[in-house]
Amino acid sequence: MDNAFSNIRLLLVEDDPSLGSILKEYLELKGFTIHLVEDGHKGWEAFQSFHFDLLILDVMLPKKDGFTLAVDIREVNSEIPIIFLTAKSMPEDRIKGLQTGADDYLTKPFSMEELLLRIQAVLRRIRSPTPLGETFRLGQTRFDPNTQELSNEENSQKLTTKESELLKLLCLHQNEVVTREKALQSIWGEDDY
Repeated sequence: MDNAFSNIRLLLVEDDPSLGSILKEYLELKGFTIHLVEDGHKGWEAFQSFHFDLLILDVMLPKKDGFTLAVDIREVNSEIPIIFLTAKSMPEDRIKGLQTGADDYLTKPFSMEELLLRIQAVLRRIRSPTPLGETFRLGQTRFDPNTQELSNEENSQKLTTKESELLKLLCLHQNEVVTREKALQSIWGEDDY
């Protein structure tokens, strides 16, 4: 486990006791501190009572579903990262999850390693933001990761979020080989480009 991720506090809201305990044990072995609860109401109470660095929410929860819980949390804290776990694999479910403020969305069944990589990718993104106003020079072109814009004296081009994150990763690792795997893990923690 990377030292940068040890002692990170995660709230895990999962109503399946078997999956919840397996995830808790696995993530604790990786150095995380895990607070596990089994329904949306207890998730909300835990969120209000303790400090967490990242939330992992099942979508289909008793008492308060994961989407509703995320909306409530976003009203209080718009910055805390949220990863959804769900058996729902329809694109509209994924879109709804991302619209409620999720940083990532993982469909069951998934591997523990994939979840770990996604957690690490989200934590890297939030812990190494580009300072406001920092830009990169690429020859005659200027890249501003905050506005997601490439510009030169004549033109300006708006990039998508993925394009911007990939270009930022490459700029931060100038004169280094960035493998495809590292790029995918850093940006999304997945191989669906």
